[in-house]
Amino acid sequence: MNATPAARPDRPPPPGSNTGAPQDRPSASARGQPLPHESARAHVTGEAAYVDDLPELAGTLHAAPILSPLAHGRLLGLDAAAALALPGMVGLVLVADIPGDAMLAAQVRDEPVLALDELHYAGQVIGLAVATDRETARRAARRVQVLAEPLPALLSARAAHAAGQYVTPPVRLARGDAQAALARAPHRLRGSFETGAQEHLYLEGQVAYALPQEQGQWLVQASTQHPGEVQHWIASALGLASHAVQVVCRRMGGGFGGKETQAGQIAVWAALAAHKFARPVKLRLDRDDDFLITGKRHAFTFDWEAGFDDSGRLLALDLTQLADCGFSADLSGPICDRAVFHSDNAYFLENVAIHSWRCRTHRQSSTAFRGFGGPQGVLAIETILGEVARHLRLDPLDVRLANLYSLQERNVTPYGMTVEDNILAPLIGRLTASARYRERRAAITAWNAASPVIKRGLALTPVKFGISFTATLLNQAGALVHVYTDGSVLLNHGGTEMGQGLHTKVAQIVADELGVPFEWVRVSASDTARVPNASATAASTGTDLNGRAAQYAARQIRVNLATFIAGLDSCGAGAVRFAGGRVESPKATRAWAEVVAQAYANRIPLWSDGFYRTPKIHYDKDTLTGRPFHYFAYGAACTEIALDTLTGEQRLLAVDILHDVGRSLNPALDIGQIEGGFIQGLGWLTSEQLVWDDAGRLLTHGPGSYKIPTAGDLPAHFRVELWPEPNREDNVFGSKAVGEPPLLLAASVWEALRDAVAQARGDGLPVRLDAPATPERLLRALGGLDGISPRAPARPASPE
Repeated sequence: MNATPAARPDRPPPPGSNTGAPQDRPSASARGQPLPHESARAHVTGEAAYVDDLPELAGTLHAAPILSPLAHGRLLGLDAAAALALPGMVGLVLVADIPGDAMLAAQVRDEPVLALDELHYAGQVIGLAVATDRETARRAARRVQVLAEPLPALLSARAAHAAGQYVTPPVRLARGDAQAALARAPHRLRGSFETGAQEHLYLEGQVAYALPQEQGQWLVQASTQHPGEVQHWIASALGLASHAVQVVCRRMGGGFGGKETQAGQIAVWAALAAHKFARPVKLRLDRDDDFLITGKRHAFTFDWEAGFDDSGRLLALDLTQLADCGFSADLSGPICDRAVFHSDNAYFLENVAIHSWRCRTHRQSSTAFRGFGGPQGVLAIETILGEVARHLRLDPLDVRLANLYSLQERNVTPYGMTVEDNILAPLIGRLTASARYRERRAAITAWNAASPVIKRGLALTPVKFGISFTATLLNQAGALVHVYTDGSVLLNHGGTEMGQGLHTKVAQIVADELGVPFEWVRVSASDTARVPNASATAASTGTDLNGRAAQYAARQIRVNLATFIAGLDSCGAGAVRFAGGRVESPKATRAWAEVVAQAYANRIPLWSDGFYRTPKIHYDKDTLTGRPFHYFAYGAACTEIALDTLTGEQRLLAVDILHDVGRSLNPALDIGQIEGGFIQGLGWLTSEQLVWDDAGRLLTHGPGSYKIPTAGDLPAHFRVELWPEPNREDNVFGSKAVGEPPLLLAASVWEALRDAVAQARGDGLPVRLDAPATPERLLRALGGLDGISPRAPARPASPE
């Protein structure tokens, strides 16, 4: 499904001008329209400025990181003589140069700003080389010899689990008696599989530009999803109060979670260098260093045992999750919690025990990535149901339908939240019909019977994704709306723009609330000096939080103006209407700009702040129970693939998606997010393989060896439709979040591949496959690579 963006002038006329005057404009609401991204034209022309595009002040220095060559070791010292001899080299920044706290000011203070006496992973930053130009800084960093003694390294979650090494304590979530129900179940299966890490590979790499200001103050331009956290971390490292640090971000060239915490480190390093040399410093990682330094999506290892009846309904599930968290906690606690919360996906689990281990390894510290643990949890239950269906020789869709959450019963999650807005059955039913799933299933069975080499697979999988930060305190936002005397509007809010269209949606909300054309609203850079203490733009909450806060700010201005006009026209304020750039009362119709000018002359406030906190949510992090989510976003995808059983190569043939975004604020942006999320999930599950050698060094550290999907990987048939129902919870415009949930729809690709493998083998046995499903792994699953057959699962102990 394609949405056609509305036309937009190159330079919109001011509200009071004759060209494009309000009376010549349609009065349609800005909300719900497929308007183009507010910076789309600037993106295409190159006018849009990113951090590295900003003009550099005279005297700006450049920094490059000095990296650990060992996965684990004792740091003995550095030999920097060759580096310091380079022309243009200014000096080094080491841990002794940190004037404040030498540990990052994260929630779990277990990550040093720069390496102390122990090296924790190959790629850990030990220090910085600072020079008058970037290339000299990079050459100098590579000439520094790191003197270190190797120590034994833990390079997998299983190894860390065996050694009892964790970044946070384990968690167990249970309902009913899983072991007793397993013992009673008519059928039982067990298995294990792994999901790999994933690199964010944002188009704009990590970058920060730190500029010393007067009186010990700092301005930092950073490519970050969380300016407030960057501010806090820099202040901590420099030994300053937060009000001395201003962090600004106009836009990012992609983030996907990789600039939530990871961008803070880059900014801290730049600020430390600028502090030491009292000059502006820019730090921009090249792509290889970005891969080697920054965190990835968490790799998970799953061990499971399921009991079920003849229809495939689950009677019991015991699920162990081993998360490779890397060397520090970072966001692993809430990420692993969300993996636990989404291990039910769309299905009621009556007797369940989920054991979550957060394993400390000697790798990059795993971090946020689109879905934030949800994709791993969903993939586990979808894999299990696929195996149940194969064991019983049932259609996998029928097994999924048998396990769906119901409306009045079987409607409470294992963590105690009632699923109140359940649209799973009608949504899946509509997609089943529109994608012709039943007919295609019969046709594929016939095809595979006649095709000895190329086998096809088909799967339809649903998604139920919880929307809110699981940390309740983060579910708040602020915004500022300014109306100038010419009628133009400036908007600022705590969210950040990373290409997803957040600024566009929030501007649409404000334009609609004030009744002015979208072009009259501008959005300024995210700035800690304007909206303080803002939460990260993450957890798919950007529009929910910031859009509502901006709506409240605009609404207060509208109330001020309506009250003013009511006084002039002797009517009630509720009778004053704002639409199409005009203000109408029962007695008169006035141009917006005219009303604004009159209000200013009468000293009526033309600006306001707005604040919003998500209602209803509560969550006990010790018991993992409560209502952590405001609502759920739903969707389903039907995917068909072809698999070459001789080479392991696969091709995506057709994808049909029906996704729930509530009442869409902007269909063009929402459909773009659905398409992009699905393709990113496709990469995670099929081609994006990160490989470390036996010494713990990352070998795939660039696009030459790390393969993301390209245009050639899209299927010829790729159809996206939106579910036509508003959010049943009170959310802005009746919309729903859209950033993360679509990635989980790619589970249909995974299940379609496993379906093709099973049909090729025809033995009815479980399909032992790890993600990403590369050609080599698919051949192993087929039993066609060196005669390797699926291996038996190991069973680690539970957290009890």
